[in-house]
Amino acid sequence: MAIKTVGVVGMGTMGHQIGLVFALGGLDTVMCDRDEQTCARGRDRMRAFLDARAAKGKLAATAAAAALARVRTTTSLKDLASAGLVVEAVFENLEAKRRLFAELDEACEPATILATNTSTLSVTEIAAATRRPERCMGAHFLIPAALTPLVELSRGLDTAPETEAAVVEVLRACGKETVTVADAPAFVVNRLYIPLLNEAFFLLQEGTATAEQIDAACVKGLGFPLGPLAASDASGLDVVLSCVESLHRQLGDKYRPAPALVKLVKAGHLGRKTGRGVYRYK
Repeated sequence: MAIKTVGVVGMGTMGHQIGLVFALGGLDTVMCDRDEQTCARGRDRMRAFLDARAAKGKLAATAAAAALARVRTTTSLKDLASAGLVVEAVFENLEAKRRLFAELDEACEPATILATNTSTLSVTEIAAATRRPERCMGAHFLIPAALTPLVELSRGLDTAPETEAAVVEVLRACGKETVTVADAPAFVVNRLYIPLLNEAFFLLQEGTATAEQIDAACVKGLGFPLGPLAASDASGLDVVLSCVESLHRQLGDKYRPAPALVKLVKAGHLGRKTGRGVYRYK
């Protein structure tokens, strides 16, 4: 099937970036969030990203303007009805995602594919909230989605081969590479990466090294584009903690959250979005 319109639910850190993937790929993109203010902030973030790419010579100004022109925002799921694909990018909570999938199942046409951007949760459980589990699958975009080449796909128990093929086709048309993995806790990328982030907080609280030293070791020694603590600040420490807690629930004490991470979240120091996390920001 040829998908020409894509919907994205959620215009936060991940959602606005996922929308950029499709808009830059030439697709009409309908972005949905809970209120007009949130939609406006999300669109401003999209514009700022495109403007920055254009200013650096990474993207033609005309291409940036054309991509933003393909984006429409709404506060109603009904406006996603005719989209060929809808990707949810809401908070990493199983019941929240299941509720949203049930609502999308009612709002969207029967042919619409529903994809979850979950990074740790069961695609099968999320899809079971709908009457179309064969047209549901996982599409885990990595931060920053507009720049990272890979999208990690996962099949639920009932995902049809035609669904996977259609999602792969549209993502490749948008310049993304894909790997398809089984529906397992945290799949592959985060099964490896989330424990590393968590371990960085254990190292920090034990005084093994400073935050700067831990991040420098990973950037200069392991070739990471961003150190684990700085990356956690960028993602949001509450998001990182939610992922660690999900692994802890599903896989046991091996994945116990670092107390230093828990303490920062309880203090409201969530990273870049609050101006303070492991580091301080202007």
